[in-house]
Amino acid sequence: MPSLSVDGARTRAAALTVHSYDVDLDLTQGDRTFGSTTTIAFSARTASTFVDVKPDELISVTLNGTAVAVGGLDDGRLELTGLAADNELVVVASMLYSNDGEGMHRSVDAADGLTYLYAMSFLDAAPRIYACFDQPDLKAPYRVKVTAPPEWIVLGNGAATQVSPGRWELAETKPLSTYFVTLVAGPYHQILSEHDGIPLGLVSRQSLAEALDREAADIFEVSGQAFDEFHRLFGYRYPFGEYHQAFVPEFNAGAMENPGCVTFRDSMVFRSVATDGERSSRARTIVHEMAHQWFGDTVTMQWWNDLWLNESFAEYMAHRVASTATKYTDNWIDFAFIRKWWGLQADQRSSTHPVAADAVKDALASLDDFDGISYAKGAAVLKQLAAYLGDDVFLAGVRAHITSNEFGNATFADLVAKWTEAGAVGLEAWAQNWLRTAGVDTISAERTATGIKLRRTTPADHPADRPHKFTVGGYDESGRGVSVPVLLDADEVEVALDPSVAVVIPDAADDTWAKIRLDELSLSRLPQVLPKIEDGVTRAVVLNSIRDATADGELDPRLGFDVVLAALPAETSDLAVGAMITWAQTRLLGVYLPYEPYRERLAAVLTEKLATAPAGSSLQLMVIRALTRVTEDAGLLRGWLIGESVPEGAAVDADLRWLITLQLARLGAVGDAEIDAELTRDNSSEGVVHATRSRAALPTTEAKDRAWAQIMTDADLPNYEVYAACEGFWHPAQAELTAPYVERFFEEIAGTEKLRTGWVVAYSIRLGFPRYAIDERVVQMSEDLVADESVSAGIRRAVGDHADDVRRALAVRAAYPIE
Repeated sequence: MPSLSVDGARTRAAALTVHSYDVDLDLTQGDRTFGSTTTIAFSARTASTFVDVKPDELISVTLNGTAVAVGGLDDGRLELTGLAADNELVVVASMLYSNDGEGMHRSVDAADGLTYLYAMSFLDAAPRIYACFDQPDLKAPYRVKVTAPPEWIVLGNGAATQVSPGRWELAETKPLSTYFVTLVAGPYHQILSEHDGIPLGLVSRQSLAEALDREAADIFEVSGQAFDEFHRLFGYRYPFGEYHQAFVPEFNAGAMENPGCVTFRDSMVFRSVATDGERSSRARTIVHEMAHQWFGDTVTMQWWNDLWLNESFAEYMAHRVASTATKYTDNWIDFAFIRKWWGLQADQRSSTHPVAADAVKDALASLDDFDGISYAKGAAVLKQLAAYLGDDVFLAGVRAHITSNEFGNATFADLVAKWTEAGAVGLEAWAQNWLRTAGVDTISAERTATGIKLRRTTPADHPADRPHKFTVGGYDESGRGVSVPVLLDADEVEVALDPSVAVVIPDAADDTWAKIRLDELSLSRLPQVLPKIEDGVTRAVVLNSIRDATADGELDPRLGFDVVLAALPAETSDLAVGAMITWAQTRLLGVYLPYEPYRERLAAVLTEKLATAPAGSSLQLMVIRALTRVTEDAGLLRGWLIGESVPEGAAVDADLRWLITLQLARLGAVGDAEIDAELTRDNSSEGVVHATRSRAALPTTEAKDRAWAQIMTDADLPNYEVYAACEGFWHPAQAELTAPYVERFFEEIAGTEKLRTGWVVAYSIRLGFPRYAIDERVVQMSEDLVADESVSAGIRRAVGDHADDVRRALAVRAAYPIE
C-alpha cells in the first residue's frame, strides 16, 4: 500500500472535518478474524476523498444511506465521491488478527492456552482495526462498543462498562488522533487503585498474576508521583479520565501512550529477579508515557515530521521527573551510558538526519527516523534549551502550548512562538543549529602552560554554529575533581583549569550533545584514575568517549578494552557494568578485536568480580549475567543449573536458567533434548521465546537451517519468536558455521517484507544482520541492496545502518592490525 504523503494529508485535512467515530467490534468470530463496523460523521468541503481500511473482507459500505461499491477498494484506500456538506459513512468489514504486534494483535499464552488481544494503531495500523481517515491531524472523539467472550474484560481509551454478559460500551473520548485508538481484551488479571481522583488500573496475563501483584505497589507509587509532578509542572490536570496501564504480550515497542490506556511490553512485569537498572528503566518508561498524555495526546503533532518533539519531550521529562519525583535517582546515569550512546551512533551514520526534519516525507519514511536522534539527541537538546532559557521561561512556553492547542494539533513552530512569548530570545538561530542541522560536534581538550584549551570541531558535511554550555572536570590521581563552567561558543575557548591534573574530562556532567575527546596524558592515566571517580555520569562520559574514539579509528581498540577491564573491578553500578559488557560483546569481541584471547580475558575479570560482588545485590546479578554470556566453562554453567556452586545470595530463576541454557547451546554443551526439557520446566510464552533463541544458537547446520527458515519464510511465527531466532543465529565463535548464510541474507531478506509488516521487518533485520562478518564483500552486498529501489525503504535503511558499522570495523582493523 502506498504510504500517505504529507501533500495528500494536507489536501484531505483541508477538505474534511471529522466529528465523531462510532466503532463496534465483534471479538467472538473465531481465531482468525473479528468483525468491525465503523460509523464516521464528517463534514466535507470537496466532492470526493478517500477512507483508509485494510480488511480481510470488505462486506459493505454506505455513504449517506447509499451503497458504495466495495470493489473500489484499492490497496487499502476506498474512494468516496458525491460528498455532501455533512456526511455519514458506515463501513462493515471482517478484519484479520495479527501476530506482528500491529493492528489487533492476538496472542495465545503457552502457559495456559488463554487468548489475549490488544490493538496497536501506531503510524498506519489503525485501518487494520477500523475504517478511518488515518492521519494525525484529523482528530475526533470515539465511542466504542465491543462484543467479547463473557469471561473477558475490555479496556480502551474511554471508561469501559459491561452492559450485558460479553457486551461492553466505552465512554466517549476526547478528540483523538487515529493512531492513539486502542483496545485491550481478554481474561487479563486486573488490579485497580486511585490517585488524586484519577482511577488507576493495571492488567497482565493470568500467568503473570503473581508477578503483577508483587510489582503493583511500585508501579502505582511511581504513577502517582509522576501525576503529581506533571500537574505541578504543567498546571493542567490529566484530561482523559481513567488511567490504565496494560502489560501485554509480544509488544514491539517499550510502550505506547494511548490516552487513558497505555500499553507496555509485559516483560516489565518482572517474573524473575530484576536489577536496579531494570526497575529504574521501568519507572522511566511509566513516566515517559505519562508525559505523552499532555505532550502528544492532548496536543498532537500535525504531521509525522514533528514526532521527534513528542518523543524528545517525553524522553527529557521522563529522566527529569523520575529523578526528582521518584526513588529512582540514577536516570541521568542511564541516559549517559545507554540512551545517549544509542543516539550518538545514529547521529554518525550515513542515515543521520536533523532532529526536526522538514515535512517532506511520507508516513512510513518518517518511521525510519524514529531512532536515537528523535529520542536521545532531542532530549539532550531540550535539556540544553531548558538551561539556556531558564526553567520559568521553558515551562511557561510549554504550559501556553498545551492550553492553547488542547485536543488539537500543533507544530514545532507553534511551540517556538509560545517560548518567544514567554521571553525567549534568539530561538530561531538556536533551533537552526541544534534542531534543523544534522551531525554532532567534537569537543577536545589540550593542556597549555596556563590552563586548558577546548576545541570545537563541526562535521564538514553538516556545518553549524552550535553553542555548548557544560563543565570541564579536572581529576587528580585519587579521583577527586574540580569543575569549571564553560560556554563553548567559538571554535577555541581557554579554560582556567590547572593543566597538571591527572585527567581532564570535557562535559564531565554530560550536559551537551557532542563527541568528547581526551588528551593523550588523560588517556594514559585512565586505567588508574577512572575507577576512582565517584560520579557515575562522569564515568559514562569517559566510556562514551572511549567507545566513540575507538569506532572512529582514533583509539586502539586494545586500549579501549584495557580501560574496560580496569574499570570493571571497582564499578558498583549495574548500569555501568551492563553498558561496558554490551560494548565489549557487540563492538569489540569478534568485531574490532579477535574473539580470542579477549573473550577469555574478559571472562577472567568477571569471574574475579563475581567473587567480590555483594551477595544478593543488583550488581551481583548483572555480573552473573555478564559472565554467563562470555564464559566457556560449561561445567560451571551446568553446576548452576543443578544448584551447585551458585554464588551466595543469587537465585537461579527461570530467566537466568534460560540465559545459562543459551550459552550452553552456543557451546554445543546441550542440544534439542535439553532445551525441550527446560521448556517443559518453564512452559510459558517466555519459555517458548527463550527456547527459540537457544535452538537458533546451537552450533549445527541443522539448527541453523531451522532458524533460517523461521526468519526468512515463516509468516505465521509470532514477532517475538522471529526476533529470538535472529538473536540466536550469529555469534563470532560460530563464524565458520554461519559463513554460508551471509550471502543468503542479502539474497533473501527483501522477501520478508511479503511475510511481515514494517516494524517487524526492520527490527528483525537489525537483529539478524550478519554483524560479525567484517568483510568488504558484506559492504558491497549492502550497498547493492541499498541501491535497489524495488526493496522497501525500511529494509534499505536498516541494512545501510549496519553497513556503516561494518565499514567502521574494517577501518579500525586496518588502523590497528592484530596478528
